Formats: sequence, structure tokens, C-alpha cells
Amino acid sequence: MTTPRTAKARPDRLAIRPLDLDADAGLVHGWVTHPKSAFWLMQGLSVDEVRGEYASIADHPHHDAFIGLYEDSPAFLMERYDPAHVELVGLYDPEPGDIGMHFLCAPTDAPLHGFTRAVIFAVMEYLFADPDTVRVVVEPDVRNAAVHALNEAVGFEIVGKISKPEKEAYLSVCTRDAFEAAKKAAAAVPAGDDTKEQAPR
Repeated sequence: MTTPRTAKARPDRLAIRPLDLDADAGLVHGWVTHPKSAFWLMQGLSVDEVRGEYASIADHPHHDAFIGLYEDSPAFLMERYDPAHVELVGLYDPEPGDIGMHFLCAPTDAPLHGFTRAVIFAVMEYLFADPDTVRVVVEPDVRNAAVHALNEAVGFEIVGKISKPEKEAYLSVCTRDAFEAAKKAAAAVPAGDDTKEQAPR
């Protein structure tokens, strides 16, 4: 990512829009195949292969993708899915109002202090803006210590370990009340340095 960043993240300058395959495929390819994005599991894919993956998401009735903006420039990727139909089918008992999520901050050699933390709060805010969302469900790789810390910061609790074809994962859930409590706690305490937290999933 080449977008200049100031010294500290400004959460009020974040925005989220739907992914545009024609405009975004090359950009997203650079993000998801970067060495820092190993947990995204797309290393080695071509631009056409990445485009194909996101075309499938665009065509899926229970899965969609978004580009996050910082100061109007693309800065992160987000996926939203229905875990009763995608990713977690047969691996847990879905409840009404469950929504699944992945996010990836654009790899950069000049991380902005507090950026990844600001992004996950913005993503969660976006998901809970839908009144039908009761819980957010995630399944990060058990080895991804950075994302576990971020998830905890926004209110996720680990339910247990699950085995997926591509990884061992911690199934984790965050209720609306837990997220609201996390926002209050975050407002009272300055965000820590998250400069290594660049490739969650």
C-alpha cells in the first residue's frame, strides 16, 4: 500500500463501500497475496484467480465483500457471510441473527498507530448497524495471536476450537451487548500499539 498515513489513525476518516470487481481486483490481489497476509490463504494466486474468488463471492446469496477506505483511499478488505451457509456449515449450531466476518488491512511498510484496532471497531459497527445482527461470528487461525487480541478488544469470546479443511480455528462470538461494552472500555483507555496486526482473518 502506498497511501500516505499520518502519525495516528483517525477512526472518523474510515468508511466502507461494496467491492467493485472491475476497479478493485488488482488492488485486492496485491493485498491478499502479500507475505504479510499469509493467514488470508491466497498466497501464489494470480490476479485472475483472485478476481474469480471474489466474483464467486459477489454471486453468492450469503456472502459479500467490501473495501474499507481511510481518508477516501482503499485501506482494508472486509467479507461478510451467513455462517449457516458459508464457512461454518456443520461446524457449529448457528443462531438467528448470526453473521460471519473476515477483514484484512492492506499490508504496509509504514503502519499507522492504532489503525488495525480502528478498522475492527469500524467493521463491527458496520455489522451491528443492521438491526437483524445479533452476534458476529469469526473463525481465525489458532496461530494468529494478533487477531485474537483484536477480537478480544471488541468483545469476542472464544467458544472452542474447530477443525476446518484449511486450518485449525478458534470459533469466537461477539454479542451486541459485548461490543457496546468494549466500545465503552476502549473510549476510556488509549489504544495500544497494533503495528504488527496487519493480516487478520
